Amino acid sequence: MTRSNLIGGEMLNWSDLHPADARPAAAGAAAAALLAAVLQPTDSVLIAGPHAADLILATAAQVTSTDLLVRSAPDAEELAEQLQETKGEVFCGSLDRFPEGSAHDGYDVVVALDGLGRLVGPDTATLPWSEALRRLTARLRPGGRLLLGAENAFGFQRLIQPNITAALPRDEDWGRDVGDQPPAGLKPLLEAIAGSTNTTGSTEDSSGTRGGAGSVQVFGVFPSLVQADLAVAAVDGFAGVVAARAVASCNQGPVLMDPYRLVLDATAAGLGIELAPAWYFVLGTEAPAALPEGVIPSGEGVLLEEQLLAALRVDDQAALRRAIPAYVAWLAGGGAGSPDNVIADGTSYRLFGEPQNLDVVEHLARFAQRALESGARQPWPAAADPHALTARLAAMAGLTVPEPDFTPDEVVRPRGSAEQLATVARLADELAHASARAILFEGTVSGIRRSRPYRIGHAVMNPARVIRRRLKRVLRKVRR
Repeated sequence: MTRSNLIGGEMLNWSDLHPADARPAAAGAAAAALLAAVLQPTDSVLIAGPHAADLILATAAQVTSTDLLVRSAPDAEELAEQLQETKGEVFCGSLDRFPEGSAHDGYDVVVALDGLGRLVGPDTATLPWSEALRRLTARLRPGGRLLLGAENAFGFQRLIQPNITAALPRDEDWGRDVGDQPPAGLKPLLEAIAGSTNTTGSTEDSSGTRGGAGSVQVFGVFPSLVQADLAVAAVDGFAGVVAARAVASCNQGPVLMDPYRLVLDATAAGLGIELAPAWYFVLGTEAPAALPEGVIPSGEGVLLEEQLLAALRVDDQAALRRAIPAYVAWLAGGGAGSPDNVIADGTSYRLFGEPQNLDVVEHLARFAQRALESGARQPWPAAADPHALTARLAAMAGLTVPEPDFTPDEVVRPRGSAEQLATVARLADELAHASARAILFEGTVSGIRRSRPYRIGHAVMNPARVIRRRLKRVLRKVRR
């Protein structure tokens, strides 16, 4: 039977499971998949910090015993009631009040996927991050496993959204000692973990993953630590596309940069793991390289959308005229995916995700909308709105897009402020070139008009025009 034990430093009027003005507890499909892959039926587990109730219940159903360490007294009572039929205890309080010499002889697995920052309350003046990690690892049995989460202080979120918490702090943002924060950056974190878990003798490969007896497996977590929809050991290829979609899905408002394009560009530069919003560190065991499994498509190829955007950027209309008819033919043969959901491998197409029930024009319209939102260059001045661009693309495949009954002034702005500024600069440059060509043309026409052949021709032809007009007036009068 599970019961709640107050150990000191507990927060009596606070909830991490149901926060009013704070981050929610750690959750997500990737977190659930990691626990399912690592835990064994004979394990004794300690879950430290705020974790969603469904993660805790799933863990308790999978292992022999589950103890919890939470700082919120209401959360402790709620979880103890939900875990009445399981073996374990709920400890309510701060990690620094959790006695190391407790009756428990150690755990097979310690789970802290939310990180170490919310293991203490405001009654704890200071608890350095390295000391918190040491206290947790000290509770592991020999050969035990640690599942640790950590936020990235300089991840994609810093480049997508401005940090407004300094001006509008949340209720949980009480003053904390600077030393309580985790090391900034992936390599300093790995070094700190190695020092705290005695893995200094292990080797490190180029990706930062350590091998040896005390191995550390690193996962980039997307889109955040508390909403872990995806965790991957390598952010490359299609993993970068899935990560970009996850980050874009939780940044729908005004942004500094287009989240989707930012993640894809960082992936192409090999910075996907370093700029991930958060990380999972798995010590003492191995987990699948992608969590949940099956979320990353297999096989070779590239998104059709990327091919089309690359052609637009360099004004390669020949490539567009090859790709669009082939794609439309695939749709006519039973395909069901927009360019951002279709993989092209050079000889065929296949779906990237679920089928989409749209007609051909709607698929092309979706690409046109996304192309304009990404700030991609449009080589046709007349295709500045989604309908005009859709019609031009459809014409390449012999399709006619009917004009809508009502055509409002539809302006599609690029998603990010950076893309908007780049678009303004590009349009200003194109306008300057067009103005220069207009001035050159006007000067050429003016020079022709001042030339002797033009003046002679004008002198000869002008009387003839006058006589012709007078003859037309006479003939009209005669006919009447």
